[in-house]
Amino acid sequence: MSNSPIILAVDTKEISVANSLIESTKDYIGVYKLGLEFFFANGRSGVQEIQTRHPGARIFLDLKLHDIPNTVAKAAKSLETLSVEFLTVHAAGGSAMIEGAAKALPKTKIVAVTVLTSLDSAELAKLGLGSNVEKTVVNWAQSAIQSGAKAIVASPLEVSALRNALPSEIELITPGIRFESGKDDQARTMSPAEAIAAGADYLVVGRPISGAPNPGQAAQEIFKSVTK
Repeated sequence: MSNSPIILAVDTKEISVANSLIESTKDYIGVYKLGLEFFFANGRSGVQEIQTRHPGARIFLDLKLHDIPNTVAKAAKSLETLSVEFLTVHAAGGSAMIEGAAKALPKTKIVAVTVLTSLDSAELAKLGLGSNVEKTVVNWAQSAIQSGAKAIVASPLEVSALRNALPSEIELITPGIRFESGKDDQARTMSPAEAIAAGADYLVVGRPISGAPNPGQAAQEIFKSVTK
């Protein structure tokens, strides 16, 4: 469903499980995210198998590239034939790194990941980055966009500030979507409806769908909650 704001995190190393999740949720999901667990287990051929099996699926390749600019540019270029819609890099990698990825894959939207949703202000301070999460996220996002990124990943708590600080065409993607807080390793979360109201374009949802007894029903319920 191309108009759905939901990105399903297909966090599995099993291609059969990934295929099953896509098949059971395709009426309510806009984009499918294949991350490190899937890519390390199956590589490029695994992504291609998913694309062949589900030719209409929009693919978000979540590799969070973070290295020196030359290495990231070459890594991104090696993914060119996959023709994925989105590829993530870490915003903390800096301007030259993000620019290298964007130039290597001009037909793919480079997505800059800001502060991970598993981190809170106390953890950020321990890392020497200050305790103002929102300021850090906005600064990193602005630098990334100036360097060629087309979308930003941030927690829903920073979406409103990002929407005010960035051009309107920049897509905001928010993980940390939960119906209940404090149930797992995510520290900065909102409900799906709250995140959309704050200005998110896409919601990354994983375990609330993939871990549900009926993933299709769970996807339907979340879709309905944000499209009323």
